[in-house]
Amino acid sequence: MTFRKAFFFILAVLVVDQCSKFYIKLHFPLTVYSSDAILDWGWFRLLFVENKGMAWGARISDFLPFVSENTGKLLLSLIRIVAVSGIGYMLWDAIKKQQHRLAVIAGCLIFAGALGNIIDSLFYGLLFTNSYGQVATIFPSDGGYAPLFFGHVVDMIQFPLFTWVWPQWIPWVGGSSFTFFEPVFNLADTAISVGVGIILVFNKRIFPKD
Repeated sequence: MTFRKAFFFILAVLVVDQCSKFYIKLHFPLTVYSSDAILDWGWFRLLFVENKGMAWGARISDFLPFVSENTGKLLLSLIRIVAVSGIGYMLWDAIKKQQHRLAVIAGCLIFAGALGNIIDSLFYGLLFTNSYGQVATIFPSDGGYAPLFFGHVVDMIQFPLFTWVWPQWIPWVGGSSFTFFEPVFNLADTAISVGVGIILVFNKRIFPKD
């Protein structure tokens, strides 16, 4: 794959991801626990939630209690920038060395997904008003809901395929309800997951042994 093709592939993933987030942000308020989903087909739900942390909403302050929430958020944004820079360099190197096409495609998906979520974290706080109980507006004259580096990642897709109640005899979780798959994610997360999946499934083809 050439650099030109890789660039347009990454750009296409980014555009689709950002358009979906802009649409949700500019048409719906946040989906709170007492409100209905935007779209509910049972096994598929379209929601609007904002993630202030990492995967599943985890935050650095959850693991390091001595770190404040704001400091943890800033550190997370900086870590994401460093990580996506490293991914970008590895992708550039893979294209330059003409590595296997699947490796480049996977790298493009992972890079585009990571960059899509970084855009949320860096700029959405400046671009939008908050979405609590209202539909956000873009480019507010009196400023957005958060400063640079403190934006929230927009998530909207959920696949609660089935739910069950754990038997009472199971320690800690007995009697509680569990839904698979409950986490809410976005198209950038999907791109990252597909990219990682390609590497895992086609590992021997991508990294052949002599």
